[in-house]
Amino acid sequence: MHRRLSDADDDFRQRMRTYFTEEFPADLREKQAAGERLDPEDIRRSQATLHEAGLAVPGWPTEWGGQDWTDLQKHIWNSEMQAAAVPPPLPFNTSMVGPVIAAFGSQELKERFLPKTASLDIWWCQGFSEPGSGSDLASLRTTARRDGDEYVVNGQKTWTTLGQHADWMFVLVRTDPDAPKPQAGISFLLLDMSSPGVTIRPIRTLDGDVEVNEVFFDDVRVPADQLVGEENKGWDYAKFLLGNERVGVASTGLIKRWLADLKEHARTIRKGEGTLLDDAVVAARIAELEADLAALELTVIRVSGGSTDGRPNPASSILKLQGSQLQQEVLELAIDVAGPMALSWDELDAVPDWASRTVPTYLNYRKATIYGGSSEVQRGIIASTILKLKG
Repeated sequence: MHRRLSDADDDFRQRMRTYFTEEFPADLREKQAAGERLDPEDIRRSQATLHEAGLAVPGWPTEWGGQDWTDLQKHIWNSEMQAAAVPPPLPFNTSMVGPVIAAFGSQELKERFLPKTASLDIWWCQGFSEPGSGSDLASLRTTARRDGDEYVVNGQKTWTTLGQHADWMFVLVRTDPDAPKPQAGISFLLLDMSSPGVTIRPIRTLDGDVEVNEVFFDDVRVPADQLVGEENKGWDYAKFLLGNERVGVASTGLIKRWLADLKEHARTIRKGEGTLLDDAVVAARIAELEADLAALELTVIRVSGGSTDGRPNPASSILKLQGSQLQQEVLELAIDVAGPMALSWDELDAVPDWASRTVPTYLNYRKATIYGGSSEVQRGIIASTILKLKG
């Protein structure tokens, strides 16, 4: 199959490529490309820079900083940004809570939060998963009881990514424990993380890092005007949010860069009279991954645009399923290419940095087939909504 952009879209791609590779701060790109952990100020500076260029939230309504781009142009923007190793805008802000507030929030909430959300003057974290309520999110037990002009929140959230840096949390809470269906009694609140009664406890993960947290709420008071949309309609807003999240998680530009780097690394490792890249098995695995990536990219172009009329495109589950699995397969091959060098997690003169990072990166990305809805959940959505299968 031959894929060719129109002249206008090709010009657009070149503009994106020029900005990301020549105008965006080189030190941030170099740090991202090397796989180094970005500190909070790096992340804030990166998004502020993109926001100033009008490139942080192109999918938002234009009145709040978005761009009137086609779905294909949004995909080109995302792909070129990832390929250039530009740190992406914080997804909790740009593809999760921002679109929800823009679509369902009051005018007051939009004016209060959207500008600072786009620029990362407000850092958001996600309060969805709970112990025992991850993929089965509708079983969540964190409660919000109405008390005059406030809600009183009690409960616990877990796996809260980067919550230790966040200013605010968008949180799903149970406001009607007697609702006929669990999904019907959930609301979507905006919660200030500096509120009395909020406790954050870090979780050290298998890769040795602290990226996720437990968050506890003990009689936390939230002004009632920080409810998004209607009370007990939070499940609808969460589905809208997850539809946007699943589209972005395919990360075709990132996978493409990983594969290109992997081929270069394989070319530096001698095997027999050639290099590891000449090995038939390694070459076949790379070719298979590149073919899968091409198929995924075509699907992204078809599906990009995500949610419409407040309803997620069910095909976004295909992107979430295949994209996350492909990320893990590429990282698994990276470990195989590094060979015994992958056993060293510390920086040693005899071991290249890329090789020592393969195992921690692989372990970190085991989460990819869980967050945003596990692979099993995505298969269920595909079966019921696209294939129309009945259980």
